[in-house]
Amino acid sequence: QVQLVESGGGLVQAGASLRLSCAASVRTFRNYGMGWFRQAPGKEREFVAAITTWSRGSTTYADSVKGRFTLSRDNAKSTVYLQMNSLKPQDTAVYYCAATYSDGRTTPEDYNYWGQGTQVTVSS
Repeated sequence: QVQLVESGGGLVQAGASLRLSCAASVRTFRNYGMGWFRQAPGKEREFVAAITTWSRGSTTYADSVKGRFTLSRDNAKSTVYLQMNSLKPQDTAVYYCAATYSDGRTTPEDYNYWGQGTQVTVSS
């Protein structure tokens, strides 16, 4: 069983930055692909970014965040970080961290474990 705890959300103005963290309670953290999804009110959960296993994991981003968000992982700390720059009001959502046994997955159905989510609100 993998437990994921997100942190770092908050209320910011457009153009600001936030860094989300997701800490995992599993010894074999490096063996899991990790991803971030978000869900705005009345909308479906959507893919944001994913990183493959190991320290030099390759990353995949949704077109809507490419060039603004950066996903990284620190296997020694069992933590992934989502650096979000140039935030826009349309980035407002609950952000969820997820873990998968597979790599490079971009759909929620491919993820096995989920955190509780952290709210990000971007005002205009």
